[in-house]
Amino acid sequence: MQTDVLGHPYERRTIELGRDDEGRVVATLVRRRSPTPTGRAVLWLHGWADYFFHTHVADFFTALGYDFYALELRKCGRSWLAHQTPHFCRSLAEYLPELDRAAHIIRHEEAHDRLVVMAHSTGGLTAALWVHRRRAARLVDALILNSPFFDLKLPKTVSRPVLDAVVRLSRHQPYRVVPYSTRPVYGQSLHVDFRGEWSYDLAWKPVGGFPIRLGWLGAIHAAQRRLRSGLEIDVPVLMACSARSYRGRRWHELARRADSVLDVRDMLRWAPSLGRQVTVLRVNGGLHDLKLSAEPVREAFFSDLARWLRAYADADVTTARSRRLLPRPRPPERVGADTAPARPGAPLDRAGDVSGADG
Repeated sequence: MQTDVLGHPYERRTIELGRDDEGRVVATLVRRRSPTPTGRAVLWLHGWADYFFHTHVADFFTALGYDFYALELRKCGRSWLAHQTPHFCRSLAEYLPELDRAAHIIRHEEAHDRLVVMAHSTGGLTAALWVHRRRAARLVDALILNSPFFDLKLPKTVSRPVLDAVVRLSRHQPYRVVPYSTRPVYGQSLHVDFRGEWSYDLAWKPVGGFPIRLGWLGAIHAAQRRLRSGLEIDVPVLMACSARSYRGRRWHELARRADSVLDVRDMLRWAPSLGRQVTVLRVNGGLHDLKLSAEPVREAFFSDLARWLRAYADADVTTARSRRLLPRPRPPERVGADTAPARPGAPLDRAGDVSGADG
């Protein structure tokens, strides 16, 4: 471990992953130890065009006794090397080696007996598939998904057959850039230089994101189809999202209190596909990254998150439940957010949706 760019008490470790068609490949594991260790750890996973700068999240977990780890996947953030295409992959399965390696470091080399994974957006899709695929190994004890990327929001002019044809083309021209106009509204709602409160490196997290390439689009399409066919995650899952979406291309004040990247109805629709023990948390006023929402909103989110962790990720409770000795605990009470267990066929609350509204 060496000192991270965030400075003390953050450390980072480079994970060597060999080579691919672009050259050397690495991932990066950032660590911050809790002053009151409990044998528990959390592994944080970023979204697309994202990286770890969320020190307040580490504050939250370390105060609860969790050692905090953030994994930056190959070609992302700290792991993006000069010769690489940022955030590019042909399959989300490419990330399995660094996820496996991070879990091995946390559970075996550093001897933690509990591991919670918290993943955002595209990272949420990646983490869900990884936890499902590695369920027999019992690497993870609980999964928290923050606005997971469960479905593509296609323009009305693009049908599913057209998308399928584009995906087929991606096999032959994976690095070809998709002609897509970026939506800078979300980035503007976050960064202090625009309309937000957060300061971070715009080279690693650009306001308009990175160019979208056919290979990446094909990887997302395939992963989402797999998720929608049904997973068998056998640990408690919390799926948290905003109470509403805003999909306008121009700035509107709604962007300060809604998900301006994804349609929350897709998350609600597909949450039951994750497994049998899924809790849904709808956060009033939440941004796409809930932990970057306005202070009162994120404090309510963290309060609900702490309650869920006590109910579902506590070692004694989870072990007993796995032996079918305890009933499933009630979901968290409402504390500034709408909370409900996911169930197949549940009606979707569309009252908060403002998708397609334009400023």
